[in-house]
This record gives sequence, structure tokens and C-alpha cells, in this order.
Amino acid sequence: MRSFKLSLIILGSVGLLILGACSNNNQASNPSSSPAASPANSPSETTEKSETKTDHPEASQGGQVVEVGAYHLELVPEKEDSGTHLDLYLQKGDNHEAIPNAKVTAQVQLPDGSQKQLDLKYDADGKHYTALLPEKATGQYQVKMTADLNGEKVDGRFSFNQ
Repeated sequence: MRSFKLSLIILGSVGLLILGACSNNNQASNPSSSPAASPANSPSETTEKSETKTDHPEASQGGQVVEVGAYHLELVPEKEDSGTHLDLYLQKGDNHEAIPNAKVTAQVQLPDGSQKQLDLKYDADGKHYTALLPEKATGQYQVKMTADLNGEKVDGRFSFNQ
């Protein structure tokens, strides 16, 4: 009788292990499920409500898109020999009209957990804001973009891997 109970316990444990292994989901591969890509999941310093639209058409520049009220923010990170080139497209309205007169800063959390702040400059030819992040470490970078539009603050949170 004792060996029967032991066999039943072992069989049940093995069954649970197999069931757990079969239902293992890897959600880290989907960047839109990360808290950094979804500003609605994190507290915002602005009075503007932040939201990520999932029904938005494809990103116009191929980057991560965050819609904040009437504003469209799109981050395109490009790895270079000297670091990572960050392009931020800050646009307004349904027609995505570029906003050239904002003060834009990026608060970047590096893979090692340290912070770096960058001021982005407006590129009139490309109609976007740009900066070079001189870091070359591999891993995930969390980015909080803040645009000051004549006193109105607009935040967007992004992440990318290098």
C-alpha cells in the first residue's frame, strides 16, 4: 500500500512537470508587451493621458510607435560603430505633421542599470530629433522621451536591444 501511494505521488509530480513544460510561454520576445513600450502601464509625469494604440497602421519609419493624445512619437534606434543613433519622430494630428520647435530629452537606462540623459537636436532635413548614445553594451535599453512643447510635456516610453 505504501509503495502504491509513493508511485501515485511520483506519477502526479511528473505529470505536473510535463504540463508546466508544455505550457511555457515566452512573452519577452514581444516588445509591445514590455512595460517600457506601453506607457499606459507606468506612471506619467504629465497631465496628458498616455496610451499605446494597437490598431495603428505600420510605423511610418519602421520604429516603435507611441500615441500620446494628439501626438505621435516614433523611436528608431540604429546601431553604429560609435554607439547607437537615436531618431525620434515627433508629430501631431492624424496627418502626422512634424513638430520642429520642441525641447526633447531622452532618459536612457543602460543594460547595467545606470542612467544617461541626452538632449536631442532637430534635423530640419529629416524632420525628426536626433542624438547619439555612445554606449556599446549589449542588452536591453529602456528609453523615456520627454518633449516640452511650449510648456506642454509629452512623454513616451520605449525599449530596444543591442
